[in-house]
Amino acid sequence: MQKTALILIQQQITQRVEECMELACKGLQRQFAMPTIKFNQRGKIAGSARLHLNELRFNPVLLMDNVEHFLSDVVPHEICHLISFQLFGRVRPHGKEWQALMVELYGIKPHPYHAMDVSKVTGKKFSYRCSCGPVELSIRRHNKVVRKQQQYRCLKCGTQLVAAY
Repeated sequence: MQKTALILIQQQITQRVEECMELACKGLQRQFAMPTIKFNQRGKIAGSARLHLNELRFNPVLLMDNVEHFLSDVVPHEICHLISFQLFGRVRPHGKEWQALMVELYGIKPHPYHAMDVSKVTGKKFSYRCSCGPVELSIRRHNKVVRKQQQYRCLKCGTQLVAAY
């Protein structure tokens, strides 16, 4: 049942991408190639646009719990990244070009980040400490510390983080 539901939702997202691309072509009076769509985005990110590949990636875990938000905001958000790149080249990801496209093409107030519940996709945290108290690091950052590839400092007090275990 879960797999069937995900396939149907993915079809909705694909249809929404096609609709948004069509709106962009009409609104800007220019043809844009249909992007490749993948449902393999991981972590807390709802979606991403791979600019040079003309590819959109969506997070299937967040998608299942936030279908309407994906349809109304996430899909246009990511498409605007692709279109902004095709029109203007390399610009700030959520800069004035992207913001203008969000408003002009889709009538959406631009927000650079989503506010979805990410508890299902939040990875294990590791406790560290600094002068001002405890700090949690992701498994990726923790592993870099363990492999002696990286040291981290507290954003508040500036002291080096030390494992609390």
